This record gives sequence, structure tokens and C-alpha cells, in this order.
Amino acid sequence: MQSSKPILLVEDDDVDVMTVKRALADLRVGNPLVHSTNGEEALAYLQQQGNHKPCLILLDLNMPKMNGVEFLKVIKADKVLKTIPVVVLTTSKSERDVTEIFENGVAGYVVKPADYKKFVEAIRTINLYWSLSELPSGE
Repeated sequence: MQSSKPILLVEDDDVDVMTVKRALADLRVGNPLVHSTNGEEALAYLQQQGNHKPCLILLDLNMPKMNGVEFLKVIKADKVLKTIPVVVLTTSKSERDVTEIFENGVAGYVVKPADYKKFVEAIRTINLYWSLSELPSGE
């Protein structure tokens, strides 16, 4: 990823959290990983003074309290947070979900592969893309 800023993972499934952590470690991604279990928790992290804004948010859709779509709508309406790139990382292949997510300003939509090697390749691709992409100043 770009810089040493954290990656924010918004994911309620412990197995998926461990899989993301393992994939990032296997790929030697040096960014710290901040984990939130739902949109409310992630929003609280983003709004807390002193926390570093992430260079990327990896967002699950189906979570308790505040789901991925609700979270995305809130941050994309916020002048400070809306420029943080968000990649949805989910099991949903629903065309309705894909359409709704892109209508709300997501940077990418990746269906979580069940096979670990394919999952690592998906994370590698996300990492490569965001390592090459330019972000707005101050991000």
C-alpha cells in the first residue's frame, strides 16, 4: 500500500479477519492493520482525534449495527473522509449489492475467494493497485 498509514479492515467474521491478516503478512505489506467489527466502530475510529486516517478501507457488507452500505453512505457524505478509498471485500455476488455500492462511491468490489491462494492474489492485486495510485494530498 501507499505510505505507512494504516489499512482499516471493517469485518465482523473472525475467520475472514485472520485470513486478511495472514495474506497481508504473506505479502509483506508493511502498513499497520486497524480492525473494526462493524460500521459504527469504524466510524468512531475515523472520527476520533489523533487516529491516523487510513490509506485504504477494506469493507465487508453484511455486518451488525451498521452494515457496509450504511457506513459507505456516511463516509462519502463527510468532507474529510470521502476521499479515503474503499474496496468492498465480501462474499456477496448480488448484482443489486454491486450496483448500490458503486452508486455510493466505492473504489472497488472484490468477492472473497474461498481458496486461500486466490484470496492472496486478490489482496496482492489490491495492494499493487493502491501502491501505484496517487491519493489526494493530506491523505
